[in-house]
Amino acid sequence: MGYDVSSVPLASEAPAVRRKPLLKHRKLMRRLSPYAVIVGFFLIWELICRVFGIEEFVLPAPTAIMQAGWQFREPIAAEAWHTLFTTLIGFAIAVVVGLLAGTIIGSSSLIYEAFYPVLIGLNSVPKVAVVPILVLWFGIGTVPAIITAFLISFFPILVNVATGIATVEPELKDVLRALGAKQYQVIMKVGLPRSMPYFFASLKIAISVAFVGSILAETVGSDKGIGQLMLIASSRFQVPLAFAGLVVTGAMGIGMYVVAALVEQRMTRWATRSFDTSAFAGG
Repeated sequence: MGYDVSSVPLASEAPAVRRKPLLKHRKLMRRLSPYAVIVGFFLIWELICRVFGIEEFVLPAPTAIMQAGWQFREPIAAEAWHTLFTTLIGFAIAVVVGLLAGTIIGSSSLIYEAFYPVLIGLNSVPKVAVVPILVLWFGIGTVPAIITAFLISFFPILVNVATGIATVEPELKDVLRALGAKQYQVIMKVGLPRSMPYFFASLKIAISVAFVGSILAETVGSDKGIGQLMLIASSRFQVPLAFAGLVVTGAMGIGMYVVAALVEQRMTRWATRSFDTSAFAGG
């Protein structure tokens, strides 16, 4: 009695068939791994606090932080919105100014070498020392927090954009100029697209440190925001409430990082597709 040979998978098809469930499993694990790490981090934190009997005024357990966050959810939400608002404004200004300044500095080696030491010197100044001066100039309120968020997130964007444009291959520039391209055309057609991976990588860094700048300014010279709430909570020894402010700030930073990563994936898919495919390669 015979059988249908066509129903038997070819030798080249068999590994691909067996590899599909493995690829799906790896993809699922990759998506769930960040959540697993976060949950594991808080579980270990809770376990340490309970096993060693650490007092709440020293290090509150995650359950105590969650309880304080729920109890003071309304003031935390109001102050978090204010912090998010000031951070996004300072970050948006940093993106625009950093992109323009990075394009100008990276387009000329002379400008790059002339301004780079000054920029490094300005970035080396501790921002905590600048905040009192900003409060002296603009008063207590939102403006110092916006400016601090701008100052602390501006430098990574500028440096990455300038580096991306400055590192365009000289041979490619020579070819474009031989074809009649102007300097601004080389920058617009090649330099800026070439710097986009650098630019979006800097965005993910800048949005994280922008929260640091705004909260730093709120703790020094502001009457609103998560930083002011944490300062008041610490002065009243409400340590779980202060930690709840930290957790909310971290959650906002993660959310903005995810948004930047999604935009990066959309805009620079051509630069990351090899990483995506190699991450799930089988065999």
